[in-house]
Amino acid sequence: MDTKIVDKSKLTTLAVALRNEQIVAFPTETVYGLGVVYDSKKAIEALKIAKHRPEDKPFTLMVASKDIIKDFACLDEIKECLINAFMPGPITFIFNKKDEVDPFITNGYSTIAIRYPDDEFVVELIRMVGKPLVVPSANISGMLPAINHQEVLEQMDGSIDYVVEGACTNRIASTIIDLTGEKIKLLRQGEIRLENIKEVLHASGFSE
Repeated sequence: MDTKIVDKSKLTTLAVALRNEQIVAFPTETVYGLGVVYDSKKAIEALKIAKHRPEDKPFTLMVASKDIIKDFACLDEIKECLINAFMPGPITFIFNKKDEVDPFITNGYSTIAIRYPDDEFVVELIRMVGKPLVVPSANISGMLPAINHQEVLEQMDGSIDYVVEGACTNRIASTIIDLTGEKIKLLRQGEIRLENIKEVLHASGFSE
């Protein structure tokens, strides 16, 4: 496979590639992501192969609006409060998935991780594709996430279809917050801290 390097002006090319079940690496406000359309088993399997990803590791669904989250996740007032407070932004929330969501999207898990990035380019790309993307970090599993297109190519040249030229501004992976249990859990520390989550809930009249 010949990995093509393109700039951000090629949005239409990238959207068509994604709709055609190809793999695209692109910068976000955190680290580089590796995207495929969420509803293609073929694309998701190719993504696993490209990343050498363990079968027991779940994926993240990346969306271009808050409204679509309810189509995939079981929500309540607390979860909606946190979505409104922190999305779009450098955070990934884990929800219990709706029963109608196909398990292949979540790699067999009953939960679903969702991220709505605070990046105009990425959001516009997802909108042009017309559906959410499955987006893990752009790296071989177990290696450091890439923060520029050169680092993506060092790890993945020849195993993905496109990489968008550029570099990430934040360079820190998103915070991951698990909202599926009785207690809110921090699974990965990023720019947003657990204290920020608790402050919002307290200010909104909720207890953790």
